[in-house]
Order: sequence, then structure tokens, then C-alpha cells
Amino acid sequence: MNDLQKYFEANTGRLVHKWMHYFEVYDRHFSRFRGTDVHVLEFGVSQGGSLDMWRDYFGPHCKLFGADINPLCKSLERDDTRIFIGDQEDRGFLRSLAAQIPRIDILIDDGGHTMGQQIATFEELFGRISPNGVYLCEDIHTAYWKRWGGGYRRRGTFVEYAKDFIDRIHAWHSETPDLKVDEFTRSVHSLHWYDSVLVIEKRPMQPPEHRKTGTASIADYVPPSWRASGRLKSKLRQAMGLDKQRR
Repeated sequence: MNDLQKYFEANTGRLVHKWMHYFEVYDRHFSRFRGTDVHVLEFGVSQGGSLDMWRDYFGPHCKLFGADINPLCKSLERDDTRIFIGDQEDRGFLRSLAAQIPRIDILIDDGGHTMGQQIATFEELFGRISPNGVYLCEDIHTAYWKRWGGGYRRRGTFVEYAKDFIDRIHAWHSETPDLKVDEFTRSVHSLHWYDSVLVIEKRPMQPPEHRKTGTASIADYVPPSWRASGRLKSKLRQAMGLDKQRR
């Protein structure tokens, strides 16, 4: 049991509501920020219990920012915690928020969980995350609930929207003009999908390279189908990386 879960289990303060498997995910991606002057933005302040939990976990040097639609949450502000009140689906509010805060290291989307809210928040604030920061959107199982605007493989859900991220981190290898290297490709190191959670780890990326070391002693195998189809030359060139132009 990690420190976050220990805090949760012993909590007698403000209400915290979490799926239990989230604690492992949090600790895996957030532990490197402990004891630093990390900037954390959390959508979904609710009762304020999770802000208390993050404060305990990250330590006294962390700076917390919260966003919620409920005006009563403003009362939870303190010297190290600033609360913004507004509608998470309102892009004007999101842009105003982004303009008032410094670069953030961790963005936690635990807000209203509707498709429009999750997509708008990502599009407006992902660029405000520091180059080595983390984006985490939780409770994405609402993408499968009709009452939240979801449905299995329904167009417009956050899960369907985020599947495109898989293509975008592979854009270095694209052979079609429909998939080009963009800022997302250059700034995202990895995607981590969990039950109900998507984590994106940022890191400045360069075009990937491959190398060989050692001496080959086994002759290349050429499948008969390649000979029969006349694709041998191009396949060999592809295998050797001779016709791949890095972007």
C-alpha cells in the first residue's frame, strides 16, 4: 500500500472519493514530484479532500490550483491553494484560467466527466503543462455511459477522441500526408491506459533512430510470397531502413 492509499484509508477529514485502483496509478506517475515545488491543477474540487491529500503527498513546497463549478469551493482557498470557479466546458473560462496560472507540472481532470468537458480541458490546457509534466484524466469510463454522452465506440466520446493520440505519437513513421509530426508528437513521451484512467507523460522528443551493433551470422530469410509478388527489393530496403526518411 503506497502513501496515498495509506492517507486515504486513515482519512477522517474532508471527504475523498476514489476508485481504489487509482492509487497505484497516481503513485506510479506522480512520485517523482514529491518534495519538489510542483504545481498541480485539479479539476473537480468537490469537498476539498483530494486537495488535502495532494498537499500531504507532495509536501510543503507544492502549489495547488483547483477548478470547480460550485462557488462554495472558493472557501477552500489558502495560501498554497488557489481555487477558480467556472464551467469546465466553457472554453472562455479555461483560457482565462490558463492565463492566470504558471506552467503546471500535473493536470488532474476529475471534473464533471462529460465528453465535452474532458475534450475542452485537454485542448485548452494540455499546452500549459510543463515539458516534463503529466496529464491525467480519470473516470473516463463515462465514455461508455449514455447518460454522460457516451456509448461503445460512439463518435465524440473522450475515449474515441483520445485513441487518435496513439497515431500521433507514431507520426514519425507515417507514410501518408494525413498523419504528420505535430507539437503533440514532439512533446509526448508515452501514453498509459488504465481502467478508467488515461495518463500522458510529456518529454521533449526527437525523431527516433535505430542502430545495429554486433556481427550478423545468419542469412536473411526471404519469404516465398515476397519473391512471387515482386516485392523483394522494396521489402529488403524497408527492412534495412534505407527508404525511411525521418521527419
